[in-house]
Amino acid sequence: MVVRPEGTPCWADAMFSDVEGAKTFYGEVLGWTFGDASSEYGNYTQAYVDGKAVAAVVPPMPGQEGQSQWCLYLASPDAAVTAGKIRENGGEVLMEPMQVGDFGTMCLGREPGGAVFGVWQAGVHEGFEAPPEQPGAYCWAEVFTRDAEKTDAFLPAVFPYTAKQMQDDAVDFRMFEIGGETVLGRMKMTDEFPPEVPSYVNVYFTVDNCDDAVARATKLGGVLRFGPMDTPFGRFAAISDPQGASFSVIDVTTTAGDMPRTTDVS
Repeated sequence: MVVRPEGTPCWADAMFSDVEGAKTFYGEVLGWTFGDASSEYGNYTQAYVDGKAVAAVVPPMPGQEGQSQWCLYLASPDAAVTAGKIRENGGEVLMEPMQVGDFGTMCLGREPGGAVFGVWQAGVHEGFEAPPEQPGAYCWAEVFTRDAEKTDAFLPAVFPYTAKQMQDDAVDFRMFEIGGETVLGRMKMTDEFPPEVPSYVNVYFTVDNCDDAVARATKLGGVLRFGPMDTPFGRFAAISDPQGASFSVIDVTTTAGDMPRTTDVS
């Protein structure tokens, strides 16, 4: 596997105060199995689908207990350089670049619109191993932001993105590309989002049947936030897990409607 181009989503993890509960939930909903907790790295526990790494769960470090949420990591050839760009372009470095054994180097940042994200400079751990179309695998992500103008200026300044704006009067949605491949979306949060919901990155995991996945999630204490809804990209739904971490599930084989028109953003 080649190391992903700079700015490409390459990994996702989440902190859970109840790691065993999270393993039960995601194991049932997404079909994940889990490796052994790595005590050397704060009981970091990788999740797998058919033996391929798809994500990780970890208990919070002392003093970091709070709302569970998924963190998406974007690939970087040099985490220290990326951290500098985050600062230079109005973002905030929440955690300085830190080497994680020979796995790689991580850093946490917050973009000016308020969404938190990770940066990953790969060592032996290069990121997602399962292809996006495989049920249980990471598939897609969108930055949900209340300040789209700041987010739109920040992302291409830090990463080598080009952008396309979706032509839709109902939603303000932008897509970021690397080398012609769309890798990340940006959704402007409207007044429909409760004011206490901060900007965040919404990660999508592939499922073979969206409605079945929603049924499993809600049976286990998850909350359906939106959908299921058919789109040209697939049938998807937004869910919060029992510990409050939000994510989406999508069946990419069930599509409806025409692909939206987009215009290049200079």
